[in-house]
Amino acid sequence: MSDLLERLRGRGWRMTAQRRVVAEVLDGDHVHLTADEVHARAVTRLPEISRATVYNTLGEMVTLGEVIEVATDGRAKRYDPNAHRPHQHLVCGRCGAIRDVHPGGDPLADLPDTERFGFTISNVEVTYRGICPSCATTA
Repeated sequence: MSDLLERLRGRGWRMTAQRRVVAEVLDGDHVHLTADEVHARAVTRLPEISRATVYNTLGEMVTLGEVIEVATDGRAKRYDPNAHRPHQHLVCGRCGAIRDVHPGGDPLADLPDTERFGFTISNVEVTYRGICPSCATTA
């Protein structure tokens, strides 16, 4: 399970009821919700929470570096609370389901010097694509 709430508290982030609910909705492993999905789940816990508050809170969490925005193939952005655990993503090409994966090796080390073209590389993003088991059975 993600430690998002503890990380936010540790940063001294003022924990309003709205912020707490958004963080609770995002907390967990393999969580990759859209802002609208976060809002729909947050409303069940705090009916008065507005869509704008959810969007603003997600933006603040991304700016703090506590949540990662994940964009795949023109679909709605998703929010990943596992910002401090190195991982890649596995994405279903049909339904858009996303899972965190932890492949062995170092993708940065796998890029030969001759393919770096003088770049100083600071980050590597690898996305694995396929069809999830649910979509495979309905094909």
